[in-house]
Amino acid sequence: MYKVMLVDDDYPVLELIHYAIDWEALGLRVIGLHENGASALEAAMKEMPDILITDIGMPKMDGLELIKRMKDLKPDIRAAILSCHSEFQYAQQAVKLQVQDYLLKDTLEPSSIHKLLLQFISGLKEENEHQTKQLQMEHLVDRNKALMKEKFIRSTIHQPLLDSDKWRKELLSFGLPFHSGEIIIPVVGIVDDYRLAKHRYLSDDVLRFAVDNVVEEAIRADGMLSVHFNYNPQESVLLQTFPAGLKVNGYDEVRGMMSRIQRAVKQSLKLSMSFMIGDSCTTPEQIKASIAGIRANAIGRFYRSYGSITRSVPASAGEGDMFDSFNQASEQLRELLLGRDGGGFRVTVMNWLAKAEQERYPPEMVKDWILKLLLDAKLKLQSILHYRSAQWIDVNHSELLEIDSHAELMEWLIGHCVSAITAADQTGGQSRRTEVAEACQFVSLHLDRKISLEEVAEQLFMNPSYFSRLFKKETGETFIEYVTRMKMHRAKELLDQTDAPVGKICGTLGYDNQSYFIKLFKSFSGVTPVEYRSQQKRV
Repeated sequence: MYKVMLVDDDYPVLELIHYAIDWEALGLRVIGLHENGASALEAAMKEMPDILITDIGMPKMDGLELIKRMKDLKPDIRAAILSCHSEFQYAQQAVKLQVQDYLLKDTLEPSSIHKLLLQFISGLKEENEHQTKQLQMEHLVDRNKALMKEKFIRSTIHQPLLDSDKWRKELLSFGLPFHSGEIIIPVVGIVDDYRLAKHRYLSDDVLRFAVDNVVEEAIRADGMLSVHFNYNPQESVLLQTFPAGLKVNGYDEVRGMMSRIQRAVKQSLKLSMSFMIGDSCTTPEQIKASIAGIRANAIGRFYRSYGSITRSVPASAGEGDMFDSFNQASEQLRELLLGRDGGGFRVTVMNWLAKAEQERYPPEMVKDWILKLLLDAKLKLQSILHYRSAQWIDVNHSELLEIDSHAELMEWLIGHCVSAITAADQTGGQSRRTEVAEACQFVSLHLDRKISLEEVAEQLFMNPSYFSRLFKKETGETFIEYVTRMKMHRAKELLDQTDAPVGKICGTLGYDNQSYFIKLFKSFSGVTPVEYRSQQKRV
């Protein structure tokens, strides 16, 4: 609704206009009736009208002064004057103030006011439509410019640079001159925790243009010779020019500007950005090589700290193999999941990834290690907990591949494991009696010794016979069958993951008689432990 203000020191006239018009039917709302210009202006400072109908001769502030002051605050306000014949000499001044109409009180009719209001509404709608189209055009121009810049930087990085002069002219068209002898220092900016940022801004396009707008505004405010290019929704390139014979440290200048951009992005978008600074360049070819070098620095990018501003120094991956620690980590994860130890996950995961950072393992190796670790845990727990499915520890492979930093990977893995515990608790509660779930957990945590039905029943404060019937009813197998199956699963893991002799594995699982152990294993697997290990090695 458009807002209307009525001003006249003759209150009966105000009431006549107010009650003679069906404002709501016209899509209008009267926000005030005032008897002098000063009162009207004070109210307008709090809520500005779209339409002003005012008398001229009033105490404290006349109508012409009120219109002038209102137009200073809102140039597109529609104004009409109510006047007597004796004040007609003010008409010329009213025209100068671009007053839309001049109504004489002596001949005032509701129909003439109604007609005037319709004209005002039509003009306001037309102006709003024009402004909307203007904004759409501006946004389209901005969007097209952003896409042209993205195309330019992608071409610079991925296509041969055949014409340096043409490249310089294109760069100039984006607002950055680059003359012979001048220096450009390229920087690659990275949105930290990209998956969360994309979720917050709903789409890649919205995130891309939000970051571009804030960075461009920060550059303009800074007054430096810089230009910003989106490379993709997470990554952007900034180029900053310095004159030949620069007597200040260009890298210090760049760091200062990146710090100011970081603050602007954090304040406006609530996002964190990291920046990797390239080499000082004097030719387009050097700029291309420097940007390519930054983007190829997978180790520096993966192990960066959130919100960091660093020189991009080529770093090679360590020579170690993260999979050397896989079996130990797999056992740790198994115990944490079985023990429902949410607090222990953070410490354990931080230790794993701190080791990865220290050894500078390649990012792909770290991701493969974590993927294998979670899938291995899923298979083990699906068997151990006797669930038909273990969807609560499912891993989205593409989601894992999107993660591009050590810090984000750490939080993802911790969150994933804690969520798995919560979901497992809910699944366990729905699928079986609490006593049975606790018995299964007890077995899983004590596979290294003999476990009797009587011992577990005592732990649960239950009668052994009743517990035996309850367990069979809930799981479909006897308690002894369950214990044997769990120990045989564990035996397979030890045969797969270690070189321990069969006799040692037998003792590790609480069996005194190796022949009996081998007989159980063959009954469960169809082959002896030695035959099983040989088969697995061939696979």
